[in-house]
Amino acid sequence: MKSHMEEVKQLRANVEHHYNCAQSLLVPFAEELHLTKDQAEALGAFFGSGMMHGSTCGVLSAAFMILGMHGYDKSDASVLLQEFRKKHHSTECADLLTEARDQGIPKKQHCDALVFEMTEFLDQTL
Repeated sequence: MKSHMEEVKQLRANVEHHYNCAQSLLVPFAEELHLTKDQAEALGAFFGSGMMHGSTCGVLSAAFMILGMHGYDKSDASVLLQEFRKKHHSTECADLLTEARDQGIPKKQHCDALVFEMTEFLDQTL
């Protein structure tokens, strides 16, 4: 069985089928969420690109879903939110992408890095 990170990297590298950032977290954690991979993919379909309009980062939204399904409470989610904001200066997809662009970081590289970072966090936390 693949590790979460191995599956995340495989999904992010797939050029034939695009998995947005939320799906890239939800699909590898599907079994623990009592979902099929198809259900996890469908669940995350509209959370990429900040819910399709630059709002809350899909990586953060998916992480909240995963934490919630594992029984973590609001205070745990608040800690993650504060740490994410402290490290990345925003939780908004549009802001995160603007900052990455200003630093010369391509969108895919930036989003991949956030997905990998959150996968590590979830693996350490759960």
